[in-house]
Amino acid sequence: MAYKSILTVVTDPTHSSAQIETAIALARREDAHLDVLCIGVDATLTGYYYDAAGATISQIAYDEARAVANKTEEAVRQRLAREDIRWSVESNVAIIGAVGGVIAQYARFSDLVILHKPYGPHGNQATETILEACLFEAGAPVLVVPQAEPSVEYGKRIILAWNRSNEALRAMRAALPMLKAASLVDITVIDPPAHGLERSDPGGLLSQLLARHGVRAEVSVLARTLPHTSEILCRHARDINADMVVMGAYGHSRFREAILGGATRNMLEAADLPVFMAH
Repeated sequence: MAYKSILTVVTDPTHSSAQIETAIALARREDAHLDVLCIGVDATLTGYYYDAAGATISQIAYDEARAVANKTEEAVRQRLAREDIRWSVESNVAIIGAVGGVIAQYARFSDLVILHKPYGPHGNQATETILEACLFEAGAPVLVVPQAEPSVEYGKRIILAWNRSNEALRAMRAALPMLKAASLVDITVIDPPAHGLERSDPGGLLSQLLARHGVRAEVSVLARTLPHTSEILCRHARDINADMVVMGAYGHSRFREAILGGATRNMLEAADLPVFMAH
């Protein structure tokens, strides 16, 4: 498998430099086609206005969203015009309640989607919805990059978070091109169960599978010394100088993670390095 169709979704050109540069670098490395979707999001809820105002407010909101989409498309085209990769740019407008469906139609025909962090100072409801649409509605793997542009050498030392879940297994398979290109893959197992198929050799079967694909992998078994899995992974990433994390996304329901928190949300909030996810 290789990444031959890469998608990135841009909602605001002023905060999208990292994801665009990452997408360009990966498209060049993989000899892939880069598709950029520029979305203007209409976030108004016209049901809160009296009937006579609804049509006017809807038109104003649509025009503003269209202006954002056009501005974003122009900025992206100017950036990509300097590159010799294969690329295409398209703009669209969607109301906030339907943006997920629009994104899914594009993402489901992509090998990989590159997005910026949906949480933090530049995150909002739209960026969260876009991430979830790619993972759940499109079933596409997603590479989430921090606002600071990662080095062009990112993906050389990768942490592969392993808990034997279906989500972690799908993330591993989707990330194989990156794992095979890495100089080191650290299979990180946190507080493995005392009973089970891998009780005597946590991560051993996965390490064997990866070795057969030519992946240079080793296993780290860590104790749960911090409250959150994300904290342990981030600390371990610093300890081994990792530049990417691969993990399964949303082992619990999205509602539970949104309200109570979880490994996925916590990792996306805390990580200062690219995170590759699949569900």
